[in-house]
Order: sequence, then C-alpha cells, then structure tokens
Amino acid sequence: MHIADRMDAIQPFHVMALLARARALESAGRSIVHMEIGEPDFITPQPVIDAGLAALAAGITHYTPATGLPQLRERIAGFYQSRYGVSVAAERIVITPGASAALQLIMAMLVNPGERVLMADPGYPCNRNFVYLLNGEPVGIPVDAGSAYQPTARQVEQYWDDATVALLVASPSNPTGTVLDTETLRGYHAVTSRHAGALVVDEIYHGLTYEHQAETALSIADDVTVVNSFSKYFGMTGWRLGWLVVRDEFVAGIDKLAQNLFLAAPTVAQHAALAAFGDENIAILEARRAAFRERRDLLLPALRDLGFDIPVTPDGAFYLYAGCSRFTDDSYRFSMDLLEQAGVAITPGLDFGHYRPEAHVRFAYTTSLENLEEGINRLAAFVNRI
Repeated sequence: MHIADRMDAIQPFHVMALLARARALESAGRSIVHMEIGEPDFITPQPVIDAGLAALAAGITHYTPATGLPQLRERIAGFYQSRYGVSVAAERIVITPGASAALQLIMAMLVNPGERVLMADPGYPCNRNFVYLLNGEPVGIPVDAGSAYQPTARQVEQYWDDATVALLVASPSNPTGTVLDTETLRGYHAVTSRHAGALVVDEIYHGLTYEHQAETALSIADDVTVVNSFSKYFGMTGWRLGWLVVRDEFVAGIDKLAQNLFLAAPTVAQHAALAAFGDENIAILEARRAAFRERRDLLLPALRDLGFDIPVTPDGAFYLYAGCSRFTDDSYRFSMDLLEQAGVAITPGLDFGHYRPEAHVRFAYTTSLENLEEGINRLAAFVNRI
C-alpha cells in the first residue's frame, strides 16, 4: 500500500507511550502522580459552561462563518484593547478549532514544498510536524539557558537562507516557560522584514505569567501573525477553540483555507467563549493563575535541591524544563524507570527536539499542591537510590 513519504518525518508524542503505561499501572491499582500532561487540571469555569448550555438549550447548533462568530471576533478584539492597549480589527481575527488548526492555517498560507521555517529547539513538537505536513523543512535553532531558551535575533539571521519563509516562536514557551520581551520581538521582526519573511508568534500561554504580564507581539507591528487559544489560560481544552490574528492581506486566503480544511470552529464552543471575557470569569482565571504560581514556587526549588539543573526561572506557562544529567544520560529511560519504580510520570526531552534531549525532562505543574508534594517525595526517594 502506498504511504506518503511525509509520514516517516512526522513523529508521535513519545510521552504517549509513557502515558499509556501510566494508565495501565493505575488500572492495576498503582498510584501515579501525573506531571507529564500539559493540560490544566481545573475544569472549564462555570460562566463558560453556563453559556455553552444556554446555547445548546436555544438550539444554536448550526455552522458559523468559516472565520468565526462575528460577536466572538469582536470580543477578542476588545480583549486586546483592554488587556494590552492594542487596537486589532476584528476582521483580522479568525476563530479556529484550537490553536493547532490556527498553526496549520498559517503554515498552509506561507509554506511551499521545500521551504524552511525556523523555530526553537527545544520547542513544541507539533510545530515541526505542521511544516512536514506541507512538505516543508522545519529548522530547529539550538537554544539553551544563555538566551533563556529562545533564539536570538543574531541566530535567526545566521540560520535564514533563500529557502526560509518564516520564523515561528512561542511566548511563553513549551517546554521551557520563558517569555519573550519586546526588544527581542522587535529584533525578530527586523530580521524577518529584511528578508520579506513572516514572523509567527504562538501566544497560547498568554495570561499564565507570574512576574509580569507578557506583551503581545501585535504591539510591535501589524504584519506579525499571532496564534492564541482558549485552552490554557481560559481552561477550555476540550472545547477545541483558538484564534489567529493575521495581516489584512492574509484574511481572504485564510478564510478560503478554513472553508476547505474544517469549515468552521465548533458553534457551541464559540458561544460559550463569549462568556470567557466577562469580569466574573476573569476573576476565576486570575485565581487559577495564582494557584499555578504557587505550584511553580513549590516545585522549582524542590527540583533544584534534588539536583536537577534549572538555571532559568520560567516566567510563564506551567512547565519546568530540567537538566537531568546528574542522574542519567538517557532521559527517556530515566522517565520510564521513574514511572515504574516511583509512580511519577514526567515527559522526556525526546519529544521537544534534537538539541540535547537525552539530558532533559519536562515537569508539568498541572496537578494539585498535594499531588506535587507527593511527587517530590517519591522523586527524592528515587534519585537517592541512583
């Protein structure tokens, strides 16, 4: 049977094998502390649930326009104005079935076969695969603590060539949780503009920052593309809803692609999301942000005390990207042994790229303080046996 060549390049999440084993152990009666899953443990806030139920009760179940519910696009535009002081026309906002669909849309808009997209290594694994899906070439720029695990503008310039069409960055990032400042974003924009390329910024963890509010890349220029999501800060993972902000000239093309690829984002989810920006809901989300910070501030020093190398304190998201070289030269084996022997599930670095994955693991603080404390105790006992 014929299979497309791209299937060899597109890799699964390696952590899924670990997660499957964790579930099997739980089914057999084992207690597992989950620090591998990048999903908030909080359920969707009640105001959003109520709005979704009301839409269902009213029979609002038909398609919306491919670019999304006009009221929701207006509401998001108002959010950019109120939170960031940035004016964004609602017409430039496209509602998508999750941020993954937004990334697929913009990659489909930009990438021809053989063309290159630059991104950080380590970084979110699906970003590479979205480029592979279009027969493009994802190019990882090795990053480390010296640049807070973000590419420098100089590196972007060095890696850019005639086949490069875009730079894709994330702030806050997955797996490292670091945030891009305005100066760095301006540096990226200068490079991409000089080469007539695109700057795409993944902001799906915006709202989940702990020292200061992250600035949206839309504050530096109108031709930056921004991806965001209702999944992380807004706690709506299963509703499958995100958005894309594009330059005016891209709107018609993105609309055409959306019509053909998914027709429209889920209608009920869009109506539910109208309540996401209300004062009552934002108060709930801010309380949850404080809870995530408390979890970070428990887990981070504990891991450092145990001997994990975390030289940069993450400003956002809910991850700690930790060097584990003191304990192993094979982070995947380390993660599997930790699960089997101690009942703690974490993500090996293998999922995030090619730059020293064997020396890193990712901890997600998406579980309660009580669970984190139990996980720390189990982890301490495990590493003390090594």
